[in-house]
Amino acid sequence: MNTYIRMSGLGGQGVVTAAHILGSAAVKDGKNALVNPFFGAEKRLAPAESYVRISDEEIFDAGEILYPNIIMIFHPDVILQGKSYTMPFFSGIKKEGIIIVCSSKEIPFSEDENKNLKDLNVKVYFFPAIDLAREVGGTELATNIAMLGALLGITEIVSHKAMHEALIERFGGKAKFVASGSTAALDEAIKKQYDKIEKLIASNARVLDESYKKAAAMKK
Repeated sequence: MNTYIRMSGLGGQGVVTAAHILGSAAVKDGKNALVNPFFGAEKRLAPAESYVRISDEEIFDAGEILYPNIIMIFHPDVILQGKSYTMPFFSGIKKEGIIIVCSSKEIPFSEDENKNLKDLNVKVYFFPAIDLAREVGGTELATNIAMLGALLGITEIVSHKAMHEALIERFGGKAKFVASGSTAALDEAIKKQYDKIEKLIASNARVLDESYKKAAAMKK
């Protein structure tokens, strides 16, 4: 089975990082995955997209995903202000597809948009990823992790275990603090860096877990 995911967001939201974590989790589950980022000007709040292909078979095609099964919108402005390389934002979505929008409230679509989505039997979920990232992680920089948790809760596209492992791997969790025979100052610097990484991983893990639970409840 092939699953094509298109992630659309703004520069600085970690859309590319989210795609790589998801792709890595799929590989850890024994699947094949291919990740392609796409962005223009590398500046904050500029449009950014990433494409993730996941399959039980070998993947041969690459590049932009024109016909996704899943679309993830990381910021309301992708829709409200057209900050997207793909217009309308749901262009190409396949029948029975899923759209996850990062928004604390429903965004009103036009009559034509609603009709198109209904005809394709597409399910749209509005998920407060930014709010949850702030509340649980203490920063909206964890919005991308909250979106991954929402994806996991709604689709179970990869295992919870694999997602956690990919998260740890991405943020350096394999690093080990080993006391050395060098100066105490160097040891202390290494320890502080290790502690910082551990806290980052723990915070992101909490965001992932809380998002997963909230999204799973929305699906019921």
